[in-house]
Amino acid sequence: MKIAAIDIGSNSVRLMLWADGKTLYKKIATTRLGEGLISTGAMSGQAIARTAQAVAAFRREGEEQGAKTVLAFATAAVRSASNRAQFLAAVRGEAGLDVDVISGEEEARIGILGALGFGDGGIIDLGGASTEITVQREGRRLYSYSADIGTVRLFDACGRDMGALREYIGARLAQYGSVPSEGLKFYGIGGTATTIAAVYLGLESYDPAAVDGCVVPAEEIGGMADKLLSMTVEEVKKVRGMEPRRADIIGGGCLLMYSILNMLGAPELVVSERDNLEGYVLSRAGGWGQ
Repeated sequence: MKIAAIDIGSNSVRLMLWADGKTLYKKIATTRLGEGLISTGAMSGQAIARTAQAVAAFRREGEEQGAKTVLAFATAAVRSASNRAQFLAAVRGEAGLDVDVISGEEEARIGILGALGFGDGGIIDLGGASTEITVQREGRRLYSYSADIGTVRLFDACGRDMGALREYIGARLAQYGSVPSEGLKFYGIGGTATTIAAVYLGLESYDPAAVDGCVVPAEEIGGMADKLLSMTVEEVKKVRGMEPRRADIIGGGCLLMYSILNMLGAPELVVSERDNLEGYVLSRAGGWGQ
């Protein structure tokens, strides 16, 4: 049975087509739903409209590809916005879908389920409006926390100012407290992590097979942050492996990822193509055998 799953994030909307326990493909539309949220507490009308249109387009594509079930879920931008009901009504009207607004705890749970299944390790799910860190051993979650810090929030608060970004990130990492990280590999999921891998590899065009499992040293990510934040946005767009629509926010994202790895004492990041889309389908549509 084919299933289409739509992840409505703070920076982008993503579609995954799934069948027989495997991901067939993923697509992305950058809609910046969370822009301005940090200052207004609400999603803008323009961001709502373009996101609802992207969801509708992905629903049509999923059904055209033979999906019998279309699932849609939303994360930090929607759950924290004061006009959440307006957004849900817009998607229902435009796309004919009821969106499942998941909690930060659920976001962390499906992220590690998609990336690691029941294996040992930790994930860093660095999104546009929130970042989840989750750790598990022997199939049991030892730690999980979702903090309201992400690439779009960083850009809205600090722009691309290195000093301001360092101060903002440093003031918020204490929220994570003590993370049981000793001896574990940490996996990065989401657009910031996959872009880091693509830039590290210098890919001419995005290759999921090359990105999945790519190991990036933490110091390389720190250097990437310094380099990207010293360049103009137009220069960043031309970097090999760069997703141009992330050019303005990726420098802050690299700095946040580097800061988290340092906090965890993790020397490297393993990048995973499997993420909360797979985890959501596994948790909602009958598990591993579907």
